[in-house]
Amino acid sequence: MPLPQVCVCYLLRERDGRVEVLLGRKKHGLGMGYFVAPGGKLEPGESPADAAVREIFEESGLVVAAADLESRGVLSYLFPHREAWSQESNVFVCRRWQGEPTPSDEIDPEWFDVLAIPLDEMWDDARRWLPVVLAGGDVRRTFVFGADLATVVEERSPVA
Repeated sequence: MPLPQVCVCYLLRERDGRVEVLLGRKKHGLGMGYFVAPGGKLEPGESPADAAVREIFEESGLVVAAADLESRGVLSYLFPHREAWSQESNVFVCRRWQGEPTPSDEIDPEWFDVLAIPLDEMWDDARRWLPVVLAGGDVRRTFVFGADLATVVEERSPVA
């Protein structure tokens, strides 16, 4: 059975010669308390890019065009101890939008230097792939989380 589909988008900007990424502390639900990028579940019939555009607007107030999203890969998250949390996430990066980020019911957006991302306050898998994506790379991995529902106990790359 296919995993539920979600999306996440890392918005990048350049300020004073540094690259920054927009993250926000999750206020409730899955991942509460962690820093995350805007994203969420795909609605029926919605493409990952269209879902990312909608979620970015709902969570940060920013207006993004689907054509400006850079697809960076797919991550599978397996939670054998809570299967309802298992999902497949479509990862995007975006460098163009309209507006200024504003808090929402989901997150309080903040800009972080990409060299000082709060990885210790993010999901455990982020340290294993996010710096590569933010540096321009792509990712395709599966992460299996342990009984604590927070720690990665296995990482798999796709079979060639």
